[in-house]
Amino acid sequence: MAKPVHVRRLTDEEGQALLRIVRRGRHDAVRIRRAMMILASASGNTNEAIAALVAADPDTVRDVIHAFNDRGLDCLDPRWAGGRPRRITADGEARILEVARTRPRALGLPFTHWSLRKLSDYLRHPPAGVPPVIVGRQRLGELLHSHRISFQRTRTWKETSDPDAETKLARIEQVTRRFPDRCFRLRPVRTAVNPTLPRAVLGQSRPP
Repeated sequence: MAKPVHVRRLTDEEGQALLRIVRRGRHDAVRIRRAMMILASASGNTNEAIAALVAADPDTVRDVIHAFNDRGLDCLDPRWAGGRPRRITADGEARILEVARTRPRALGLPFTHWSLRKLSDYLRHPPAGVPPVIVGRQRLGELLHSHRISFQRTRTWKETSDPDAETKLARIEQVTRRFPDRCFRLRPVRTAVNPTLPRAVLGQSRPP
């Protein structure tokens, strides 16, 4: 039996972009189906349940999840053609993306957001036991741009004020992965409690 896989934690920008693709339905079928797979996996559904939802093979779902974890939203557009050999190994690129998506303070650094210079210096001189990644700033910027990662100071109104937000999100991920068959998030339905009255009866007393 194949090992279950899950998408990594979505950023706010990635979640909003995927929702727009699914809701509007103006993109080609490949992008819509792949966006649905990613959103369903982020909600804690199993690969088999996602495959049944989008009428695909479970192996296809796993491939899409792996591609999203590696390349982000670029996985929505399949790469059918090859290119020149990569100078940065797959492990090195994964390490760059992992560090770039991690807040500097979570790594014990005394600043709140990355820059190309700070990220390049940290990758060249990582903590003990972690292999360094040598990459120039220009290539680093191209790599981050291809994965739609930008270092902009986060607006305060976009951040949660809960000091335990990271702990709670980690707990949610742990529970959804431990009990995959018991998790299925449904969008709440808003019921019409007091429907709008016709204009003809506005201002009149309601009959008994």
